[in-house]
Amino acid sequence: MPTNPSSVPKYQYRRRLPHFQKSDTALFVTFRTGGLLVLPEEARDLTLNHCLREQRLRVVLFAAVVMPDHVHVLIKVLRDENGWPFPLAEIMQSLKGATAHRINKLLHRSGPVWQEESFDHVLRSDESLKEKREYIRQNPVKAGLVQKPEEYRWLWVNPEV
Repeated sequence: MPTNPSSVPKYQYRRRLPHFQKSDTALFVTFRTGGLLVLPEEARDLTLNHCLREQRLRVVLFAAVVMPDHVHVLIKVLRDENGWPFPLAEIMQSLKGATAHRINKLLHRSGPVWQEESFDHVLRSDESLKEKREYIRQNPVKAGLVQKPEEYRWLWVNPEV
């Protein structure tokens, strides 16, 4: 284990995909439902609310959208009281685990809700951050769910950014 919080391991392998975590850098993360599950409105509400709860606890949330079968979040991982970045794998496990439990309870079902893997991408510049934020905003429009991003109930963009 490194002794310096700025020397956090950059790669973490879970399942088949490498997950890159660079300290103090924005990340674009996508995760999908499993088994062709389409999230009803109430499930999308609780998923978005859980994303918002993470805001300022372990991440800075720049934007989030909960689509019928996937979620996009644009985040920057914060550091704990010792200066260590919170591990992205733990954040995603917590987010997916808590929402899966609540969605299963809501839908009177059991089993996996989300695919095991998440797809994350390190953003390299402020321009890239703006592009990904706009991609998240336009996702419901491109999917034909609304005419304007503001009409989509499960979209949140940080007004401070």
